Amino acid sequence: MSTHTVNPGGALSHQEQRQITRQLILALVASGTLILGLLWRSLAPDQVAVADILLGAASLMVGIPVLRHAFYSLRYPSLHGITDQLVALALIGSWAIGDLLTAALLPLIMIVGHILEERSMIGSQEAIEALSKLTHSRARRFDADGNLHEIDNHELVAGDIVEVRAGDRLPADGRVLEGTASLDTAPITGESVPLEVKPGMNVYGGAINLDGRLRIEVTHIGETSTLGRVVALMQSAEQASPPITRLLERHAARYLLLVLLIAASTWFLTQNDQAMLAVLVAACPCALVLSAPATSIAGLTVAARHGILIRGAAFLEELAELNAVIIDKTGTLTHGKLQLHELIPEAGESPEVLSALAASLGATSNHPVSRALVNIAPQSVWPALENVHEHQGLGISATTAAGEAYLGRHELLKTQIADLPEEPPHDGPIVGLVLAGRFRGWILLADSLRDEAASAMAELRDLGLNHQLLLTGDREAVAQRIAKNVGITDVIAGALPADKLHQVSVQIDNGFRPMVVGDGINDSLAIKAGVVGVAMGAGGSDIAMASADIVLIGGDLRRLGTCVRLSRLCRRTLQMNVLIGLGWTLVIVIAAAFGWLGASGAVIAAILHNLSTLLVLGNAGRILRFEEKLGGG
Repeated sequence: MSTHTVNPGGALSHQEQRQITRQLILALVASGTLILGLLWRSLAPDQVAVADILLGAASLMVGIPVLRHAFYSLRYPSLHGITDQLVALALIGSWAIGDLLTAALLPLIMIVGHILEERSMIGSQEAIEALSKLTHSRARRFDADGNLHEIDNHELVAGDIVEVRAGDRLPADGRVLEGTASLDTAPITGESVPLEVKPGMNVYGGAINLDGRLRIEVTHIGETSTLGRVVALMQSAEQASPPITRLLERHAARYLLLVLLIAASTWFLTQNDQAMLAVLVAACPCALVLSAPATSIAGLTVAARHGILIRGAAFLEELAELNAVIIDKTGTLTHGKLQLHELIPEAGESPEVLSALAASLGATSNHPVSRALVNIAPQSVWPALENVHEHQGLGISATTAAGEAYLGRHELLKTQIADLPEEPPHDGPIVGLVLAGRFRGWILLADSLRDEAASAMAELRDLGLNHQLLLTGDREAVAQRIAKNVGITDVIAGALPADKLHQVSVQIDNGFRPMVVGDGINDSLAIKAGVVGVAMGAGGSDIAMASADIVLIGGDLRRLGTCVRLSRLCRRTLQMNVLIGLGWTLVIVIAAAFGWLGASGAVIAAILHNLSTLLVLGNAGRILRFEEKLGGG
């Protein structure tokens, strides 16, 4: 029976639920009528007409919906439509030869199989529904006077300030303004370890505040939020047809013609009506049709459970064939934020005093280098500043209790001290500090490598993605240092967006099938050009995520290996499912054509047909037991 009644974009609607309920009730009533007819035939063999009326009524109850679906499939051809048409032909054949028992049993068995298929296939839709429920919650919003009002989170707009208490679900994506807390982000990122958040950090709607009280500025709501994108991507991915399904659809008409020829040949050669009907039923391609979507939906559901959003089954298949990685540096292999690399005080100078003064001066500027200094010392030890002046592009000066202080580049400090020491060798930003006319020390900053970056790239090499290229717009020295730390030998630095696009094309022309990983606007062209494009969801730009085929919500690079391993498991499962679908169908057709299924060949063929369908669904269900192997980091 056809499954085209299922809404592919989400959980079953009320109308679809009612339709399945009607089918189940109809099957139960028809079963009762069928059993009554068989009992009548057994207990009152002289009243054949009454038994035939009961069997005929049962066959009409389940036969009319079959004929209606078959007529629908003639107007709107599909793979499932072939099953409808073949069952309808077998049903008409049973009526024509007066085999009312087969006419009743055949569609009844197929309806039961159809209900089981739909029940199995809506697992992903229920997962979408569960995720959708996370987008509906209450929010405690501050008004202009600072008073709290509880509202529906759909009434929030970007810029609103909300309070999230312990036990509350975050109503939208936002930035923490006040407070610290532990957040359970498992529904969004797949991380089992709670995330510790503090002021300045970005947080996801749908996460649960386990403790503490937060004040959050809303940044993204509804479909633009992380959770909203999760739901939208799962819906669009579920509706996409895998390549093998599209291949079968192109040859659907030829397949139907072939089956009709085999059935006709069987009847002409054997004059066995049951053998002909059994061929029609045995050739129903349900198992084959379900092999691809059942496997794909299971894979997409597992990926979403681990914080990996895959836009369609086609990209899930492509992942299994990759042999190269092209990856960005800033914000991808690294955190994309400057941090303290080394503090080099002059002889006799206190590192604590140096860091406290640098942090206090850095807090007065919005320059990335200055902001990176804010966290190198607690605010409680910052010295008071007066007459703060920012020297554009050079640094900051201010008056302190100990004298005039200057923080900045070599050029600024040279104006205060004639014999300024030379800068130490470093491939990142360097600032110096002068206080009361004396040089106090150098502060070296650098973008820090992600903890899991080296292990993630090593795992990809273990998986056969041995050709790895670091493609960045940063300087050569910085790129080489990061590449060495993660085990990448090929580096292209100083690349503009157009250069990145060109390099991806060159790699593909050289026979590689690269995964392209990035996070920024400058990576979007390259991400789009890759065989599979991957964007970092945590901190990644909206344009990069829109260009990507896969989004890592939590930004954990180790999930690149998870993507590849899951894809290869899905490929093996799909190959096994196609083998089951084709092999089982072929065996049953041969058995039916030679009359080996006996006097009730069509009924036995229907039972065996449904058994193969359940085998395919059960095999695909094994994917749901997939577990990550996150090493390192």
